Amino acid sequence: MLKAVAIIAILLAAALVGVLAFALTKPDTFRVERSLAVKATAGAIYPQVADFRRWTNWSPYETRDPAMKRTFGGSEGGKGATYAWDGNNNVGAGRMEILEATGPSKLRIKLDFERPFEGHNTAEFTFVPQGDATLVTWAMYGPAPFMSKIMQVFINMDSMIGKDFDAGLASLKKLTEKQ
Repeated sequence: MLKAVAIIAILLAAALVGVLAFALTKPDTFRVERSLAVKATAGAIYPQVADFRRWTNWSPYETRDPAMKRTFGGSEGGKGATYAWDGNNNVGAGRMEILEATGPSKLRIKLDFERPFEGHNTAEFTFVPQGDATLVTWAMYGPAPFMSKIMQVFINMDSMIGKDFDAGLASLKKLTEKQ
């Protein structure tokens, strides 16, 4: 019995070392990006993203906790606008601040997560005219600390976050194409 326990302990320790070693091979940064063509002008789409108060109309994260507390600050929209949220385990808590607002072509947002995991990333939206449509790209990128690398061994961040970006872009498309 003691021999079996020792063998199991050795196997578990080896598996743990293997996971940690594999995590070290993951990149030091990450990037998730999705794009969608929207049959509307960049000028019609941009205000929906540049004003955090309008995110409730299209962001997939806004519906995950009906009781989420929202705090808006800084300017009403564009550079300097801030948005903090505090919600359930589905949304966690964090803060965003628009650092760059080159309307109607680009927004760069400082994105700080407090929980469930601490993270400091950048979100970026670009709006590129293409004939009678606009190619809207939503990206998030930042450093991948060691805990993030361990998570990446088990979770595909691109798929997990990408599906939310796809849903948000589809909602943004529906919202702005009907205007």
